[in-house]
Amino acid sequence: MRIIAKKTLREFWLLNPDAEEPVLAWYREVEKEDWAKPSQVKDKYRSASFVGDRVVFNIKGNDYRLVVKINYPYRVVYVRLVGTHKEYDEIDVEEV
Repeated sequence: MRIIAKKTLREFWLLNPDAEEPVLAWYREVEKEDWAKPSQVKDKYRSASFVGDRVVFNIKGNDYRLVVKINYPYRVVYVRLVGTHKEYDEIDVEEV
């Protein structure tokens, strides 16, 4: 999968250094995937949640949330938000 945008992830872990390794681990795993449908995401990440056309991943033992939109035909993952639970609770997941 192609992931857009690593810059967003980097900016987040620079502000939250304890998130760097878990976020990078997620990034490295996902870039090797070839997801064609949501069930393949769920097979790999059982705790992932689907909200509309967004996928929410728990990062670092559920300390952080990562919201992405996946374009399955083109194999592209768009990072929409990476943040704390508080930041996550303040957004409409389907609108970010």
